[in-house]
Amino acid sequence: MADKTKDQEFLEFVVKSIVAHPEDVSTTRTVDERGVLLTLHINPSDMGYVIGRRGQTAQAIRTLLKIVGAKNNARINLKIADPNATQKSGNIDTSSVDDLKI
Repeated sequence: MADKTKDQEFLEFVVKSIVAHPEDVSTTRTVDERGVLLTLHINPSDMGYVIGRRGQTAQAIRTLLKIVGAKNNARINLKIADPNATQKSGNIDTSSVDDLKI
């Protein structure tokens, strides 16, 4: 991505200000018919800082992004990527439910 948009810059600035590993913060921006989706990638140890107690920090960041979006006539949604998620569905361990009978 050549240059970042205002919403990406804003998100990265806020998140880098609150995490312990700002060098690991990055975002990807996707635009579709539902609006703009910003996906936030952070260090796994920083998840607690970004989500906050009972999700209050993440909700506050989402609220601020909606205000930034409204100023630019765009609907902005935030997705916080799970740094512990497996990239391919083939890597999921299903051994505990393979013999499950319902």
